Amino acid sequence: MAKNQSLSPPQIVVLGFLTVILLGTVLLSLPQATASGNRQPLVDALFTATSAVCVTGLIVHDTGNYFSLFGQIVILLLIQIGGLGYMTMATFLLLLIGRTITLKERLIMQESMPQFSLGGVVQFAKYVLKVTLVLEIIGATILSLRWMGQYPVPRAIYLGIFHAVSAFCNAGFALFSDSFRGFRGDMVVCLTVLCLFFIGGLGYVVLSDLYYLRYRKFPQLSVHTKFVLSITLALIVLGGVGFFLLEYKNPSTLGGLPGGQKIMASLFQAMTPRTAGFSVINVGGMMQGSLFLTIILMFIGASPGGTGGGIKTTTFGVMLATVWATLKGRKDVTLFKHRIPGDVINKSFVVGFLSILFIVIITVLITGGESYKFIRVFFETMSAFGTVGLSTGITGGLSNLGKALIIITMFVGRLGPLTIGVAMIREVKDLGFRYPEKKVLVG
Repeated sequence: MAKNQSLSPPQIVVLGFLTVILLGTVLLSLPQATASGNRQPLVDALFTATSAVCVTGLIVHDTGNYFSLFGQIVILLLIQIGGLGYMTMATFLLLLIGRTITLKERLIMQESMPQFSLGGVVQFAKYVLKVTLVLEIIGATILSLRWMGQYPVPRAIYLGIFHAVSAFCNAGFALFSDSFRGFRGDMVVCLTVLCLFFIGGLGYVVLSDLYYLRYRKFPQLSVHTKFVLSITLALIVLGGVGFFLLEYKNPSTLGGLPGGQKIMASLFQAMTPRTAGFSVINVGGMMQGSLFLTIILMFIGASPGGTGGGIKTTTFGVMLATVWATLKGRKDVTLFKHRIPGDVINKSFVVGFLSILFIVIITVLITGGESYKFIRVFFETMSAFGTVGLSTGITGGLSNLGKALIIITMFVGRLGPLTIGVAMIREVKDLGFRYPEKKVLVG
């Protein structure tokens, strides 16, 4: 027997998420969780719980009509836990009861917040909780006030809270059957929801840096923050323009909308694939070019340290910068007059490679067992991996095997293929020496 049987921080993080998902599955399997009072199939309960904890938003049942108030509240709590990360929530509870955070617990927290030292993770966890609470309250207040003219006050408040939490956590769950298609001409609702999932997707590190911008100028921001903002802005502009041009005359999406609504819808649909999952148009009616553009945006995803998924904007950006430096014949990869360490570059390409490999395998497996077109299966798989939640409408029609594969994809996408891989593969000790170098022909 091995001398050290303790679990590593990545393994504890994986098991923690699994525990929350299984608990959510049990609660959503109860008859009280559905509006009809009947138990839903276990695979459907597991699918919904995974989608909520992994803040994805893919559904097999209409959230607003199929689930009871109890079921919807369970989903809302799972979204909040999944968006913050279960360790952040656990830290909050420990601090609430006055318990000291141990060294091992700090190591586990640092696994999900690698930018910080052990001494800073607890303070950062407090900051995360404070920011989340403040922004969700602001969003819920605006949405509630807006909906009070359409719904009774208690219903309006409940809708405001649910969608504010879902939006900030980039979950994509909505209590409206058509997501936000019925509000695409409502600037208050669209802009509030858009701002919430945009801020949530930036990452808490960037938000912390921007908070202190009032005391300093933009050049004084960290390289990470400037890099995230640059990549994010570029993706929004390119995605918005691309979607506008591709869908301008499509009668199923933008074709019949007034000019102002076309611009808003294009902006919304350019930003929502960055793991938000809400939609203001019929995704199933999009052109294939738009579907593929959305797939690319879903693969890139949000920024690290936030509530979104995907390979992350910085990973994609480092890969682009490395390609550019190689084409220019430079040995160093630089960003904003700073050199990027080799281990960061290696990690970026490993994450990218593992992600592509995983998505290809899952897509092939689902395609082989389902009768849907390849582009729709590919879209669904990428939506699950990027924890986006956009769907062309095939989720509910998948077989149990197809649903199981999507469940696995959502879980891997939320934690990241690198974290899953490290948790599964035993760590090898350093050999203590290096082998001689030998060049291999590539390219």
